[in-house]
Amino acid sequence: MTTLRGNWNYPTSIKFGAGRIVELPEHCRALGMQRPLLVTDAGLAALPMIANAVRLCRDAGLGCEVFSDVQPNPVEANVSAGVAAYRSGGHDGVIAFGGGSALDAAKAIALMVGQTRPIWDFEDRDDWCNRVNVAGMAPVVAVPTTSGTGSEVGRASVITDLRDHTKKIIFHPKMLPAIVLEDPELTLGLPPHITAAVGMDALSHSLEAYCAPGYHPMADGVAVEGIRLVKEFLPRAVADGNDLEARANMLVASSMGATAFQKGLGAMHSLSHPCSANLGTHHGLANAVVMPYVLEWNRPALEERMSRLAAWLGLADQSFKGVLGWVLELRRTIGIPHTLADVGVRAEHAKQFAPQALQDPSTGGNPLPMTEADFERLYLKCIRGELASA
Repeated sequence: MTTLRGNWNYPTSIKFGAGRIVELPEHCRALGMQRPLLVTDAGLAALPMIANAVRLCRDAGLGCEVFSDVQPNPVEANVSAGVAAYRSGGHDGVIAFGGGSALDAAKAIALMVGQTRPIWDFEDRDDWCNRVNVAGMAPVVAVPTTSGTGSEVGRASVITDLRDHTKKIIFHPKMLPAIVLEDPELTLGLPPHITAAVGMDALSHSLEAYCAPGYHPMADGVAVEGIRLVKEFLPRAVADGNDLEARANMLVASSMGATAFQKGLGAMHSLSHPCSANLGTHHGLANAVVMPYVLEWNRPALEERMSRLAAWLGLADQSFKGVLGWVLELRRTIGIPHTLADVGVRAEHAKQFAPQALQDPSTGGNPLPMTEADFERLYLKCIRGELASA
C-alpha cells in the first residue's frame, strides 16, 4: 500500500489517502448534513463502492439516498431531476461521487436546490453569478473516482444546453466543494482506455493553463508539476490498473490541473467541447486527440515557455519540438487515436463546430487570438492528421 497521505487546504479542504472513504460520514457531519443525497452516474451506481459509501453513512446514522440519473455529458434535465429528488427526499447536503460528469451534475444540483431562476441564468458571463441565492445552496462533499476533470476542486459545472448543443459553464465561487475526499483506492481497476482518456484530460488542463497568456506564477508552478506527474505516472496507471502509487499520483495531478486552469484554458478545450456536445465524444479523449495540433498551431507564442517546460520534465531535447515529441510518444504508448476522424468527427463538422468553438469560454485563454476561420482550419488539421512538426 502506498503511504502517500495528506490533508491540504488548497484550493479547498482536501483529505487525501488510500482507504479514507471510511471518513465520509464524519465529513458530511462536519458540514451539517444528516440526510445527504449521493449523486453519481448510472454506471457507478451499480458498483460496490457506492453501496459501501451508502452503508458507511447509514451505519453512522445518516439518511443517505442515491440519485444516479446522470448521463456522460450532463444536461439540464439531469440537474432538474436531481433537484426534485433532493427536495422530495428532504435532503440537506450533497455527496458528489464519481467522474467529471457526476461531479458536475452534483455541484449543479447543490446550486439549483435554492434557486428560482433557470440554470442558464448562472452561466459564467459578466457578473451573472451575483444572481445566485447563496443561502439556498447545499453543502457538498466531493469524492472523485477518476483522475481527469478535477471537478472536485472547481467552482463551476459544465452542462450541455440541448437548445443549441453547446456546453455552458455554470459558475459561482461557492460551487467549490467544501470538503474533498480523495481516496486513490476508488480509482483502482479503471479500464485502460478510460484511464488514458481521463489522464490526458488532466494533462490538457495543466498544459493549457501553463500555455495561457497572463501573469500567474502560482498557477504555472502547479501546472508544471502536474504535467511532470502525468509524465511519470500515467503510462504506469494505464499499464497496471492496480498500481496504487500511480493511481494516487494521477488523482493528485487531476486536482492540480483543475487548480491551475483558473489561469485559463485554450483551443484544446474549445475544439473538444463541440465534439462532446454534438457527437457525445469523450471529453478527455477529444482533448488528447487535438493536443499536438493545438500546440503546433500556437507554437509562435510558446517557444520559450516550452523550453522551460522541457527542462522541468527532464527531456533530452529541451525545446518546443522536444515537448511535442513527448506528447506524441505518450499518446502512442497509452493508445490515443491520432486524428479526430478516428473518433467520428468528419470534415463537414469543421464548419458546423467552428462558430461554437469560437464562442467557447476557453477560447479567451488561447496563446494566439482565434477566428472562426482559424477554428475551421484547425479542425480540418485534427481530422486529417496534418502535423508538420512531428
